[in-house]
Amino acid sequence: MELESLSDEALVSRARNGCQQSFTLLYQRHQGRIYRFSHELSGSAAAAEEVTQEVFLVLLAEMDRYDASHGSLLAYLMGVARNQTYRWLRKNNVYLSLEPAEVEAEPASVDMTADLTRKESIEALGQAIASLPLPYREVLVLCDLEELDYAQAAQALGCPIGTVRSRLHRARALLAEKCQASMRCSA
Repeated sequence: MELESLSDEALVSRARNGCQQSFTLLYQRHQGRIYRFSHELSGSAAAAEEVTQEVFLVLLAEMDRYDASHGSLLAYLMGVARNQTYRWLRKNNVYLSLEPAEVEAEPASVDMTADLTRKESIEALGQAIASLPLPYREVLVLCDLEELDYAQAAQALGCPIGTVRSRLHRARALLAEKCQASMRCSA
């Protein structure tokens, strides 16, 4: 049986028994999402890189703490990432910036005006997301950007599903208000 076809829970079980390839595959499956989540919360690539490594070191050291009956491995890892990100921010005396994370440049195209407009829209959305209060930003990133379901987000945040739903509803409303205000200002 190929490792790639195994579930996260099966890979964790194999990793607990010393299978390094299983752990490596878990890292490959989830490191990108962990990095993006931490980067969105912290606004720092350095924080995201360090947090991503810490999350998997925690998993390696405390693999027996993960219990599949309490939720998915991804939700567990996102919860660890959240805690590690906040720990990194406190340790480095970093205050969360209202500036959005940098948007990677895309290859030049023929329609420069459309590209510029698209880039400005992405930057405005990034600024609007970055300006949300942290409880709303983290639930928006988990549910809308990382596409976790409510139960997984609740597990990652350590709160009830109803809290996730209400925060997400409020986050979307705040984001819509900010985007509408931005559009009125630019018109």
